[in-house]
Amino acid sequence: MQSQITILAPGLLGASVALAAHQRGLASKITVWARRPETRLALAKKEWCHAVCATPEEACRGASLVIICTPVEKIIPLVRQIRPALAPGAIVTDVGSVKSKICRFSHELMPTGCFFVGSHPMAGSEKTGMEHATGDLFERRTCFVTPLLEGTDAAATEQVAAFWTALGSEVSTMTPDEHDEVVAHISHLPHALASVLCSFLHLKNPRWRNFAGNGLKDSTRIASGNPELWREILEQNQDEVVRAVRQFQDELEAFQAALSNGDFFEVANFLERGKEYRDRLRPK
Repeated sequence: MQSQITILAPGLLGASVALAAHQRGLASKITVWARRPETRLALAKKEWCHAVCATPEEACRGASLVIICTPVEKIIPLVRQIRPALAPGAIVTDVGSVKSKICRFSHELMPTGCFFVGSHPMAGSEKTGMEHATGDLFERRTCFVTPLLEGTDAAATEQVAAFWTALGSEVSTMTPDEHDEVVAHISHLPHALASVLCSFLHLKNPRWRNFAGNGLKDSTRIASGNPELWREILEQNQDEVVRAVRQFQDELEAFQAALSNGDFFEVANFLERGKEYRDRLRPK
């Protein structure tokens, strides 16, 4: 139970956090800041929003837990902006999908007695905006909590993990660097591949898209994500994604060689390994 939760930038994730926290009674007060005036007017009509503020600093005053839900490149500047307004003992977390740089700089920016603990709920969608928010968005979804090996307060880490658990998430704690390696392979690489595949097909006869079945639609759904948002993510996690792409290129070249050489026994091995991995993914 938090005395006051503050949500900065209530898009799909931020609004879903607020809605889920309200439904579960996790805060006495939920305060929200949004950059656009029209969004603030809409927020004032939401039952899960107890106060709407015109500035991030105003929203953070008195908060015991601040959750930053902006795109990744805006998180550190926003931490710097709200720093003077944080109450003693306040905990700040985020929902960014890249962690190393954010966690290091945000930790250093914290005033004495306040704490930053990174988070990343694996609960996004190709859809954006608070109109798509749901109170069950985080149920049975992984949420990474990423304390620094040295310097992050253990009690603050436990509180952040407990909050995401209360929202229904299954928390996995690891260092920011470990997190960035993992998501480069299981999130950022798949998105890049889906987007590049669609970019490649864009160069072909435009009529072909009319013949596409569910195979193409299912395998490229995430390519409909916001391009600017994903450019920022790939920029922030550039080194890890480049390593993942290189390793995937080796695998793709091995598949191409087997196919070119008529080694269909090896082709079948690729297909079998792929099926086994896909079949063992956790259901939603």
